[in-house]
Order: sequence, then structure tokens, then C-alpha cells
Amino acid sequence: MNINENFLKLKAGYLFPEIARRVNAWTDANSDKKDRLIRCGIGDVTEPLPLAVREAMHAAIDEQGVAETFHGYGPEQGYAFLREAIVENQFEGLNIAADEVFISDGSKCDTGNILDIFGQGNKIAITDPVYPVYVDTNVMAGNTGEADANGAYEGLVYLPCTAENGFVPAIPDEKVDVIYLCYPNNPTGTTATREQLEAWVAYAKNNGALILYDAAYEAFVQDSSVPRSIFEIEGAHDCAIEFRSFSKNGGFTGVRCAYTVIPKTLTAKASTGEDVSLHSLWNRRHATKFNGASYPVQRGAAAVFSPEGKAQVSALIEHYMGNAALLRKACQDLGLTVFGGENAPYVWVQCPEGVSSWDMFDKMLEEAQVVITPGAGFGAAGEGYFRISSFNTRENVEEVCRRIAAIS
Repeated sequence: MNINENFLKLKAGYLFPEIARRVNAWTDANSDKKDRLIRCGIGDVTEPLPLAVREAMHAAIDEQGVAETFHGYGPEQGYAFLREAIVENQFEGLNIAADEVFISDGSKCDTGNILDIFGQGNKIAITDPVYPVYVDTNVMAGNTGEADANGAYEGLVYLPCTAENGFVPAIPDEKVDVIYLCYPNNPTGTTATREQLEAWVAYAKNNGALILYDAAYEAFVQDSSVPRSIFEIEGAHDCAIEFRSFSKNGGFTGVRCAYTVIPKTLTAKASTGEDVSLHSLWNRRHATKFNGASYPVQRGAAAVFSPEGKAQVSALIEHYMGNAALLRKACQDLGLTVFGGENAPYVWVQCPEGVSSWDMFDKMLEEAQVVITPGAGFGAAGEGYFRISSFNTRENVEEVCRRIAAIS
């Protein structure tokens, strides 16, 4: 039996398991302080599911107890009631049809699984810093060589995102085939302007490239001038796939529901030169490898778009963005340079001069008993920064702010 040796190229630990390992080691050595620990690392929600969602899921469970309303296998692509609600509430006027929406159990899964429909030899561009899943799934798929001492993989085109360019990468000088963009951005919490996205769409169309656009945090955008969807940009239907999630806006991190939008106009070239529909390829992959999100979960997701659900989701977003504002101010009051946290739930903070991101992780853990995410875990350009998640209770965030103020 042979293994997929591409897995052997992966670095020793995926970022978040490595954080967990370090935290566990600290708690083992500091059992008297472990109850003080506040986690602001992984972006997991803390507030309960909206009432409208819970009521819809309860009703769906009751339906499953009656033969006349029982649902077995559903359509792999998702129930029409949810796909239609998504289009009506999220993409109105953007020329997206319900059958171009594919329901899944998570955008993290989709951004990795999408590689199934692409062949070998594509030149793939990723931002740096970057959500690690984009990199690691390309490594697993055999799209890279080995990693160098800084963790950069041979074969990937890294697009530096820095304070100088507002954490939106410059258009590359070379031709690439697949481009990963995530806005509002994880980890930096920053956004891309309409003009910047227009430049990327123009580049993709001129070079026959595909944009994989992760919009998992679009619901947190507060500035009406910031695009929430790549499909707001003219021409994007011919060069982009968009990923969205119910995890952060609706609190579905443990419930699992997301969706991917692939326009039927989107094509790529086969080796014969023939134009092939990416919508058709993904539909085949999705139907072959996935049996669909559960009926109760999809009913709960649809309830997010009810009048009650919209009001309750809005309150959740207001809560988390209020947390972000407090965390931003606490770090600024300490004299640190801060980005993000205004249109996204993540605050991206520059470390004090001479302090590395993992050193800052250890300092926050030791002195404040607060878990943050070191920027270096998101790529070489993330060194010198750390990320704080605003997904927490207000009580915890206020306590974190007090502890930050007390750091020496």
C-alpha cells in the first residue's frame, strides 16, 4: 500500500493544533492558573444560536418524527427553499440563480475540496499572510514542492500583504492560474475596495485565471462602500467562485452549514482546448462525494433570513463588533499599531519592536493568561503581528482589555 506522500511535506503542526499543544503544555505546568485562561485565538463563536434558528430546527426535527413530513436523502446541492432564500437575501440584483448555489457543511471544507476539479500544473497565488487551509490543501493535492526554512512552499506564488499596501496584494507581474482572495480578510481583518477588486477581476479575465473568493465574513462589513461579494464586480461571473458560511454570522460553527456560488457562465479549458463548465464539474464532484447538509440544519439556515432571524443575527454581529472595538482600543492604548476590527471580527496587531509573534503569544499566555494567534502561523508576512478574535462574551473581552492594559 502506498500513501499520498504530499502529506509528508506539511509542516509539523497545523497552526491551531500547535496553539492547542502549547496551551495544553502551559495548563499542565500552571494548573493553579488554568481557570483564568481566556481564549481569543481560534475564531469560534460563543453566543447561542439565534432563537429563530433554534425554533426552525426544532420544527424540522418534529417533521422528521412524522411519516408524512419525514425527509431522508435530500438533494446533494441543497434544498430549494434554502438556495432560493440565499439568492433573494444575499445576491439580489447580482445575476445569481438558485441552482448556482451549492449547500455544504462548511466553507473550510469547500475551499479545500474545490481543488478536486482542477488539474495539475496550475500556477497558484495566495496572499501572505493567509488562512492556512488554502496552503495546506494545495500541498496535500500535490500542487507544491517542499517548504523552505520560512515555511514557504516551492511552486506557490506568494502575494505579500503588508501595512504599506493595506493588506491587499498588488497585481502580480507574472501570469497565475488560480488566485485565493479573502475579504473581509482572515487573519488581518482588513477589506478590499471596489477599485482593488475591479483590478483583480480585470487581471483574471485578461489572463484566463480563476479567483477563489472567500467571503465568509461579509456579514461583518459596516462600511457600505465595501463590496460584500465578488459578484458585485462586473465580469466576475466569468472568472470567480465565491465561498460563504453561516458559521460566524449565524453561529453555525458547531452546526455546520455553508455554501459555494459557481456561475454557470464560468468555464476553464480542457487539454483539448474545449471550454468546460466549472459549475458542471463541481456539481458532479459534490453529488459524488457529499450527501448534503441535514434537513434540520438547512431549515435552521433558512431561518437566518426570516425577519426575526435577520434581527437576531444583526444583534450578534453588533455584539462581536462591539467586542472588536474594545480590543482595538485596548491595544491602541498600549501604544500598539492596530489594523482590522472595523469591518471584520479580527483585530490585527503589530508586535512591539523586537518581539516575534510567537514570543508575543508566549508573553500574552504567561503574563495575561490570554490566548491569541501568532501572525507567523499565517505565513512569513504575518511575522511581527498577532491576531485577536472578537468572538467572545462581553465579560471576557472586558477582562482581556484590563489584562492587556496591565502587560509590562
